[in-house]
Amino acid sequence: MLERRTVKGIMLLAGVIALLLGWHFFSSSSSAGQWKVSDEGVLDYVAVMPQYNLSPPEDDGNSTLSAVLFQSRGANMAALLRIPRSGMSGDEKNGSIPGIVLLPGATVSKEKEQKLARYLSDLGFASITLDQRNLGGIDPKADLQLFLKEEEPTEHKMVYDALAAAELLRSRPEIDPMRIIYAGESNGGRFAIIACALDRSARGVLAISTCGYAVDAAIGSAGAVDNDLVRFYRSIDPETYLGRIAPRPLAMIHSLNDTIIPCKLAEQTFARAVQPKRLHTVGCNVHGYCAQMNDAIEEELDGMAVI
Repeated sequence: MLERRTVKGIMLLAGVIALLLGWHFFSSSSSAGQWKVSDEGVLDYVAVMPQYNLSPPEDDGNSTLSAVLFQSRGANMAALLRIPRSGMSGDEKNGSIPGIVLLPGATVSKEKEQKLARYLSDLGFASITLDQRNLGGIDPKADLQLFLKEEEPTEHKMVYDALAAAELLRSRPEIDPMRIIYAGESNGGRFAIIACALDRSARGVLAISTCGYAVDAAIGSAGAVDNDLVRFYRSIDPETYLGRIAPRPLAMIHSLNDTIIPCKLAEQTFARAVQPKRLHTVGCNVHGYCAQMNDAIEEELDGMAVI
């Protein structure tokens, strides 16, 4: 997990790569589609509906569960598609169910994320839960080097994976394509914020136990730094994208007792966001989702999914 002091320390190494100046954007010819990063450090993707295979659905309590494989930026992504039985009105192809792209935190598999997915199903939401690349783990130093060589960083691909999963949801006959929401825990919450900002059709984002990296604050304290290094770190910082979520809502939920990402860091990120936004705090003793968050989750998702 990338901490603020790590970002600042890496950015102070800008002189080492000072020769790599003046590029306006990077694009990759090694994988299908185009990508770029603006001068302000904003990532840009045009997501397309991925090719995918879906296993026959299996009963799992109040929902059905199917294994999914889909293609995204040169990789085969594994996911679980959960469809609630409620809201189907006896017809699984009525296009009325809202959908959530659910992104686990680092080291968390799609299977381990199903406790939250089941609760979302209880609320009437379908979900697609990803096994993120490297199971959500990140390597900013390696990604920076890829970026400086005009190669697509893995963290950028992870954002695209979420966008592709949203397009997959929109293609399903059970799901309302106009009611897609992004949600994530910890690192997954960071990718969820960025993906929602880029996906203008999404209804909002639910970010659990997460925060940004305060890259701009680190830049200010580090002094003069390499422009492309700054652009890269801005491109992976969810705080860069906070202003692009509106007028869709940003909802953040955090435990006051979180020792992995202290609540004060979430509060700082929340303060940099624009309205509409809400921050809920709870008292559970875990990092990530806990049942004490259920009331806030239900309240926020109900608002995002209103027809």
